[in-house]
Amino acid sequence: MFPPAHYPVTMIEKTPDDTSATTPSVPTLANTGAIAAVGLDLQEGKVIPRKQVVSWALWDWATQPFNTVILTFVFTALYLTSDAFISPELAALPEDDTARILAIDALSGQFGFAIFIAGLLVAVLAPVMGQRSDASGRRKFWLLVNTAVVVVCMALLFFVQAAPAFFVLGAALVAIGSVFQEIANVSYNAMLVQVSTKKTVGKVSGLGWGLGYIGGIVALVIVVVLTQLEWFGMSTDNGMAYRVIALGCAVWTIVFVIPIILNVPEIEGRGSREKVNFFRSYVLLAKDIKRLWVESRDTFWFLVASAVYRDGLAGVFAFGAIIATGTFAFTSNEVLIFGVAANLVAGVSTIVSGRFDDRFGPRAVILFSLTGLVIAGSATFLFHDAGKSLFWVFGLLLCAFVGPAQSASRSLLARVTPAGREGEIFGLYATTGRAASFLSPGLWALLIALFGFQYWGILGIVLVLAVGLVLMLFVRVAPKAS
Repeated sequence: MFPPAHYPVTMIEKTPDDTSATTPSVPTLANTGAIAAVGLDLQEGKVIPRKQVVSWALWDWATQPFNTVILTFVFTALYLTSDAFISPELAALPEDDTARILAIDALSGQFGFAIFIAGLLVAVLAPVMGQRSDASGRRKFWLLVNTAVVVVCMALLFFVQAAPAFFVLGAALVAIGSVFQEIANVSYNAMLVQVSTKKTVGKVSGLGWGLGYIGGIVALVIVVVLTQLEWFGMSTDNGMAYRVIALGCAVWTIVFVIPIILNVPEIEGRGSREKVNFFRSYVLLAKDIKRLWVESRDTFWFLVASAVYRDGLAGVFAFGAIIATGTFAFTSNEVLIFGVAANLVAGVSTIVSGRFDDRFGPRAVILFSLTGLVIAGSATFLFHDAGKSLFWVFGLLLCAFVGPAQSASRSLLARVTPAGREGEIFGLYATTGRAASFLSPGLWALLIALFGFQYWGILGIVLVLAVGLVLMLFVRVAPKAS
């Protein structure tokens, strides 16, 4: 499926036979631009207990309801951006009334702005938080702290009643949750190096992403079943069903985060990392970015390219269900069924792609996936008048390519990150990717504001993905990492 790639060696790993290599207690970057040791080098010869691998991957399962149920398919798409949060006068108009449609589409734009602000916050915080977790050796601790904040945000969504006055509270809680979810992901991604080797990193990364999507399926199926059972007679007035769903997502995360607490050990602090106060960390960060530019330039350019296309990947899932309801007129049940199908397709494709990653390299997987995304997204925009069947076909195609691109991106970075700097580099990865998500939400909101109709937002996401694909074509990585 993916042709082997051969590129100039610009990031070379030294081997024990290299007599010029030194063996410091903590590996560093050489002045030549060669990486003395990446984190996966230190895993050479180790046998990672399967219990640790599965427990690590289950964190994605544990937190997936925030992404799938809260952010994408249910709470935001069916509740927060619905007629429950526009004025009663506009809500009473016929569903095809232009004023009513524009009012609901305006909610989509306002929600996009909230996510835009959240992305800017993570852009400022993520790399420093990752850097500090490297130095302190408290990577798992900060993973759990940030996960706890996400749980609190989901639980507080229970108090978002179905009235325009509560829209800001709902949007703020979802945005804050997305901030801490992304910062938690920094630690989680950095821990990939602890539970994999060079031969298994693609497969393990794919397992994590895949379990996340499958966890989303299970969560959505539960929602569908409860809906069909009419919530056992519980009153669903005032948005109660959606509020209970949010509370249930919080409980789900608490339960399934337990394995990583019990079975995955904490890292040791790296003595070579200077421990400074929070604001001084930004000075160190600036120096480290400069050093990355000088000594590992292709890693730097990968971060830049992925900054663009991963923001587009985030846009697919952040606005996918909103597009389904607003542009393709999906009913609530159709959105839930599509969500189950989307996560099934994404989960299977991601787990399978992990094996292609280890065989052909993550760069090939990324380029193949981005090409598919641009084609499927363009078709969705150009033929939006074709109806629901079109979105079923091309929407599921989009989902089939998103997961592999996400997993392979994490795998590629793990393969080239210097040992002891995983948290910092994955922090920069978060800053330049989904967390710094001003491109997709910004273009989404801008094009809707300019042209008035929601389907124009699809074009904004496609443009971001296309630019990211072009930039990735110019990123060269060593054959061992590509």
